[in-house]
Formats: sequence, structure tokens, C-alpha cells
Amino acid sequence: MNVKVINNYSKLKPCLFSLPISLLAAITLFLYHKDSLHTDKYVQIQKDIFFFINYNLGQFPDIVYNLTQLGDASIILSVLSIFILYAPRMWESLISASLASFVFSVGLKNIFRVPRPAVVFDNNCFVIIGKKAVGYASLPSGHSITVFTTFTVLLFAFMPERLSYKILWVLSIIITGLIIAFTRVGVGAHYPLDVIIGSIIGYISGLAGIFISRKYRIWAWVNNKKYYPVFILSIVACFVSLISQIIDKNLIILYFVLICPIVPFYKMAYAFIKR
Repeated sequence: MNVKVINNYSKLKPCLFSLPISLLAAITLFLYHKDSLHTDKYVQIQKDIFFFINYNLGQFPDIVYNLTQLGDASIILSVLSIFILYAPRMWESLISASLASFVFSVGLKNIFRVPRPAVVFDNNCFVIIGKKAVGYASLPSGHSITVFTTFTVLLFAFMPERLSYKILWVLSIIITGLIIAFTRVGVGAHYPLDVIIGSIIGYISGLAGIFISRKYRIWAWVNNKKYYPVFILSIVACFVSLISQIIDKNLIILYFVLICPIVPFYKMAYAFIKR
């Protein structure tokens, strides 16, 4: 599996950045054309579509609230913890990509300072699921960045060879990612463009992580059993965090996620002891 990941990553070209950059440029030009580069106009131009998506997704609160948890980095990385053992090269890229996505998310939120829907609109006019998101950190959606950063690393790591399978794989990853990302509109935390822009930035972050780890091998120690305690402690921290969230939210998806790191935790602990 690790050999497949290495081979797939070695085939990637920098021109892959052209599409997301073009999409961001197109969105910027659209907002400029609509005179919506200012915060107030940016919010108002999306008002109707926000209410439409929020209302329709809000009809399925349990599904939306469960799915939106996958935008939490600690949760989605817990699900993928098994690949530390079988595809460490993917995790090298994932670490670099996650750091890049964190910088993008924090930096852009502080630059744009767009108010959340709950700050702008009457809270009785739209659906709010879970804890109300407030403040001025709506653009871009951090959950969307996390989802597409992770999914991009997965997308290219396990890209099939046959064209028909490749098309199905790409479509399934994109559609799944967008479904999870748009739950942020469903819970009333973000506007649609926050999610779209966040998804594009996540794709860029994922690609950046792949190219950085491919060139510099900063995280080559991931495959060294000597450093397994780093991941063991991280998994323990995730367990604690997940149990805390289960107590607080009691969501089905959290129980599933809690099970995912058990196998890698056992195998890494056993391998470290026996090395």
C-alpha cells in the first residue's frame, strides 16, 4: 500500500495548482463584478441561498450534525490513524498538509473577519444545530478546509490506474467532501461561499502537503517504530477528546470514530515493545 502511495505521489505535477487558483480568481472576479468584496455585500449576496440550503439541510438535523463532526481535525485524523502503519508516506503528506491548512485557516479568518450568520441574521429566521457559532471567523470555513485537505491527500494517494475507476474515485471523493462541507451551512455556522472557498483552499493545502513532503521528507520518521510513542500519545489524547465529546454530544458517529484508532494503537504499542 505504501509503495502505491509513493508511486502515485511521484506522478503529480505542479500544474495541478492551476485549477484551484483559477477557481479562486473566478470567485473573486464574480464578487468584484457584484460589488461584493466588502463584508456587508458579501453576506447579503448570499442571504437567499444561505436560507435555502440551511432550511433544507436543517430538515435532517441528526444526519447533518453527525456528518459535520468529520470536519474536526482530531476526528477525521483519528479515522485515518490506521494508515500510519500501512501507508506512512500518506501520513507524511497529511502532516504537512494539515499544517498548511492551519496557517491558511487562521490567517485568512483574521484577514477577512466576516461575521457568522448568527451575528448578522435573526437567529429565529434560520436553523441552528448544535452550539451556536458566533464571532467574526466565517470566511473561510475551517471545517471545509480540513475535510478537503484530508480528502485531497487521500485522493491522490489511492488514485486508481484505470480511467473508469479513476473517474468514479474522483467523483466519490469530491461529492462526499462537498456533502460534509455543506453541513456547515446546514448547522448555521457558515455561508455557502465560505464553504466553497474553504474547500478550494483545502485542496490547495492537500497538494502543498504532498509536494512539500515529497521534496523535503521532513516527516520521514513517521515510518520509524522508535517514534511510535508520539502517535500512541496522540491517539490517547484523541481518545480523551472523543470521550469528552461523546459525553457532551452523544452522537453515533463519535462512537464509530472512537473504535477506529484501537487497532493502530494496539499494533504500534506492540511493535514498539517488541522492537
